[in-house]
Amino acid sequence: MANTSILVVGGGFSGLTAALEAAEVGHEVFIVEKNPFLGGRVAQLNKYFPKLCPPSCGLEIQFQRVKNNPLVKVLTMAEVTGVSGGPGNYEVSVSIKPRHVGPGAADLSGDAAALSASVPSEFELGMGTRKALYMDMPFAFPHRYVLDKANLTENEAKALAANEAIDLAEQEKSITLNVGAIIYATGWKPYDMTNLTNLGAGMVPNVVSNMQLERLAAPSGPTKGRIVRPTDGAAPKRVAFVQCAGSRDENHLNYCSYICCMASLKQAAYIREQMPETDVVIYYIDLRTPGRYENFKQRILADEKIKTVKGKVAKIEASGGNVKVTVEDAVTGLKGEDVFDMVVLATGMQPTLAGAPLPKGVEVDQDGFLVNGEEKGIFAAGCAKLPLDVMKSAQSATGAALKAIQTVRGR
Repeated sequence: MANTSILVVGGGFSGLTAALEAAEVGHEVFIVEKNPFLGGRVAQLNKYFPKLCPPSCGLEIQFQRVKNNPLVKVLTMAEVTGVSGGPGNYEVSVSIKPRHVGPGAADLSGDAAALSASVPSEFELGMGTRKALYMDMPFAFPHRYVLDKANLTENEAKALAANEAIDLAEQEKSITLNVGAIIYATGWKPYDMTNLTNLGAGMVPNVVSNMQLERLAAPSGPTKGRIVRPTDGAAPKRVAFVQCAGSRDENHLNYCSYICCMASLKQAAYIREQMPETDVVIYYIDLRTPGRYENFKQRILADEKIKTVKGKVAKIEASGGNVKVTVEDAVTGLKGEDVFDMVVLATGMQPTLAGAPLPKGVEVDQDGFLVNGEEKGIFAAGCAKLPLDVMKSAQSATGAALKAIQTVRGR
């Protein structure tokens, strides 16, 4: 008899959607998420399309649905290390790292603040730091701290050991899950912009990625929502956006990442709302705003202080404390230079599975997107399948859940 449980790998918006769709029609679902908290990339945004909501708007509802559904089991800080079997009867090995903080809603903010070391925050994408005892965001789920034991002093470890909510002796463990189908909703990662040497990434101060700007604009981010230059904390007076930074480029990402144009228009609006005197220039190859997003583009570009230039940026370099951009205007054919206080690179989305070790039975194409799994009972959802925005990712996840349900029910 087929096993009717379903495994969802990834706890971002797609993974949550797929898991809830399956659980709410009666299937046991396991969510395996490698990070300490659910929410994925959406949790890092200031606002997301199509409603320009803060991430809490959609995620908190999903978190409550997960919390209230006993058929959904969540494993965080967990990764799939092996898959054997076939449709209706998979055996999945999962490795779970120690969290060192027990279940419950203990408020450990005071303990966290008392710790000495501040280390770079993965969640803040290099724009901020965290303590060794931390929670990524105010509405985090599970709403439970995680302890990075490696960054404690000996005295801090002794002090925390006295807290009954903390277990410093907790070890990594492995478990086996038996499921009938698997949904990969592993999402995406920002393309490594240090590869973009001609665009100054990682070398020229005050050049940031589009996801880093999201963290600057977010109220829970490192600057409490103030969009400032990383070097001196000053509000920028002139900001440039460089589209297709690494996308549609055979040397980097061969494909269009779909969301970048909308993200830059959205972020230009962030800047103009916060700083009415700031000028924005968007350098683009094509502005792709499909369907109803065309109206949004027209509204943003009606702002006289937002200018677009069709042209390929050839080089970005430091100019004193500012940033110099060299670009060839595709309309006039002229090459020119301009100086900005800050430059935002619209880096593309790369599937998380790109370059990652893959369990048996999981195959990806040359770009890292999941392929050829459906006949095996393995399905892709969201940006594990192709570049998508939040709305289309949710639709993709619903489709993947339906296929998984049909597999375990033998239809």
